[in-house]
Amino acid sequence: MATRILIPTPLRPYTDKKDAVEAEGATVGELLADLTKKHVLLKAHLYNEQGKLRNFVNVYLNDEDIRYMQKEQTPVSPGDTISIIPSVAGGAPTSAPDVGSVPLQLQLDRDLPQLNNDEIKRYSRHLIMPEVGLDGQRKLKAGRVLCVGAGGLGSPAAMYLAAAGVGAIGLVDFDLVDFSNLQRQIIHGTPDVGRSKLASAPTRYLTNDACVLLGKPNAYGSIFRFEGQASVFATRNGPCYRCLYPEPPPPGLVPSCAEGGVLGVLPGIIGVIQATEALKLIAGIGEPLIGRFLLYDALKMRFRELKVPKDPECPVCGLHPTITKLIDYEQFCGIHPVAPESTTVNAQGDITSVELKQRLDRGDKLTLVDVREPNEFQINRIPGTVLIPLGEIPRRYAELNKDDEIVVHCKMGGRSAKAADFLRSVGFRRVLNLKGGILDWIDRVDPTQPKY
Repeated sequence: MATRILIPTPLRPYTDKKDAVEAEGATVGELLADLTKKHVLLKAHLYNEQGKLRNFVNVYLNDEDIRYMQKEQTPVSPGDTISIIPSVAGGAPTSAPDVGSVPLQLQLDRDLPQLNNDEIKRYSRHLIMPEVGLDGQRKLKAGRVLCVGAGGLGSPAAMYLAAAGVGAIGLVDFDLVDFSNLQRQIIHGTPDVGRSKLASAPTRYLTNDACVLLGKPNAYGSIFRFEGQASVFATRNGPCYRCLYPEPPPPGLVPSCAEGGVLGVLPGIIGVIQATEALKLIAGIGEPLIGRFLLYDALKMRFRELKVPKDPECPVCGLHPTITKLIDYEQFCGIHPVAPESTTVNAQGDITSVELKQRLDRGDKLTLVDVREPNEFQINRIPGTVLIPLGEIPRRYAELNKDDEIVVHCKMGGRSAKAADFLRSVGFRRVLNLKGGILDWIDRVDPTQPKY
């Protein structure tokens, strides 16, 4: 029986860019086995070395998480749809609303600040709404929100929270403003390039755990290419981010916006959803996205919603938590200090841009393979390169000679590392990965080419 499987954007390079494929099987496990047999590069993203589904990839049958059904033995019926929901690396910012140490629903009117005449005029469109009114606006004025990240999501979220009258807004960001940020990070302008913006997997788990331990709700958002995600985590009776993704992906396995791109307006949509959820939590109105995972597809202009139950085994918010204080999140996410770069090939089969240039100048016979997408290849390239996008490697590797020495590269080295591993797995013995990708080549060898 053929069942439709929806493929998220980060995994589409491995399914011939298809957003949906059909697979055969009577259970979810059989469907996934058939899927990875047809699209072999998907297997490393869905399963670990022990053959078990990865903890940062969730599989849904219709709107239910199979972890709370019969897992991979969950039977499928005609008309069912399977959704693969991986952790998305782009846009880590979150908002943690607070109105002091008193729970939101118990904040007393006498503790709330009064509005002056100018504020009444400014927020009049709120005041005439019975769901908000004067008391609701006073709650917003008393509210405090920490925006973790002042980038694509944090920019619109912070601006709208400020415009709505939230009394105190904190911004946390380790980064500097870059020209590539200006396409979507509307809080910054050209004069801000190079200045401090005041995220990553460690940021998400750090923010989640801090919110759970402090009892602060987490209005979450994430983006990649044309897709966005939003939810509310860490409320008293709702799930936290670890309930959805217990463990982070290994570094480099999930592409970021810097590698995969993002539609400029997408952060505005998801960031405003985050701000909306924060305002609802502060004012104590509406139905927040607690236990609900909102998915947005900008290309199809379509929203979907999946269920996120609270995991009783969660190490942070479960019945018997094992994490009761903040931990070393870089260690937890597998991030280690970067060793100084060498100009020679290392034991893992990497080659630096300087070493590659030296070998090309010597006239060494090398086959250069670019595994980026054609639109990226148009921006810049290393002369003499053959273009074979990563998702096409499994069906086109026969175009390469196994006796040749091959150097694969991409934008920053992540995708090409996967290509190198695959080529070695099918018998290529002389495969090198260009460390740092073409961006490093431009920095160290050919600065005349544009960067993106």
